[in-house]
Amino acid sequence: MNQVQIEAKSKTYGVYIDAGIRHQVGDLIQDVVTEPISSVLVITDSTVEPLYLQDVVASFQDVDIYTEVIKSGEASKSFSVYEQVLTKALESSLDRKSLIVALGGGVVGDLAGFVAATYMRGIRFVQVPTTLLAHDSSVGGKVAINHPLGKNMIGSFHQPEAVFYDTEALSSLPDKEWRSGFAEVIKHGFIQDENFLVWLQGINKVKEIPLDQLSTLLKRSISVKAKIVQEDEQESGVRAYLNFGHTLGHAIESELGYGAITHGEAVVIGMVFALRVSEEVNQVDLNVTQYEQWFNELGYQTKVPMSCDKKSLISKMKQDKKAEAKSIKLVLLNRVGDPILMKVPPTIIEKILVERMEVESVG
Repeated sequence: MNQVQIEAKSKTYGVYIDAGIRHQVGDLIQDVVTEPISSVLVITDSTVEPLYLQDVVASFQDVDIYTEVIKSGEASKSFSVYEQVLTKALESSLDRKSLIVALGGGVVGDLAGFVAATYMRGIRFVQVPTTLLAHDSSVGGKVAINHPLGKNMIGSFHQPEAVFYDTEALSSLPDKEWRSGFAEVIKHGFIQDENFLVWLQGINKVKEIPLDQLSTLLKRSISVKAKIVQEDEQESGVRAYLNFGHTLGHAIESELGYGAITHGEAVVIGMVFALRVSEEVNQVDLNVTQYEQWFNELGYQTKVPMSCDKKSLISKMKQDKKAEAKSIKLVLLNRVGDPILMKVPPTIIEKILVERMEVESVG
């Protein structure tokens, strides 16, 4: 079993990575929590339910356990589904010694974590991620739901008791979801570890990564995030670097409608955009063409979809959490592994956005 220790100011906890660990969640959590668990609510989605729900439920002994299944997809990070899950918690008489288990991808983790953060002003929860993307979102304590005007705008910081990452669960993922998660792995290389990024460039088929290599990849990627969270738990400084590629990425997700493009696919478009802005602002050569070619070989789209409206994207970027006085701030790179948060002139934003827009082919 691989383990990464997360040492946030508010809590220290472990990320446990192993094949089949879902069968041990109930036993392992007893070694982690300091107070007895009165009851358990497992929150999952309609895709994960038939695959792994019973395995996790069966791992708990001698405790009242309840389940709530939400519809798969980004649309479930909404006020209505949030209320639905809170209602289930109340109907199940969860108390302050209860435990919420988030079994699923990033949507389930964000929603279940926000429920845990706000139910009775905060109860314990654990993350059991089932997607590659969730290796990132399940660590660090950021939990949220979406608002029609912006992604993750309603949220909190609430660290889990532990994260149990079952690599067997990744075998059921479609190619699109592998690419979505791999984008966040790549991001960690760009912002902090050039050697890791070079190592990743040896991968040209994401879904065919050998299991031992996958465990190494996950541990190394999570370790990057762990280091940043340890330094800046509540995103007042360097944690903003984890948003590399996300300012435009979130705007594209919102513009197209949540679920029309995966989070990771949107982030890749945002990273290429941020690399080009970095070159323009910092007068450096970051080999964008080389990275874009690699992204294309992996199956990513790297241009802004032509269905996106330029003015609307700029407006949405101004609503980003990093924005100040309606000025767009982007995480840029001085070089790979050396990020910087900068206010970018509107003329440069517009220039690079036009350059990166998809052009309709003729003939």
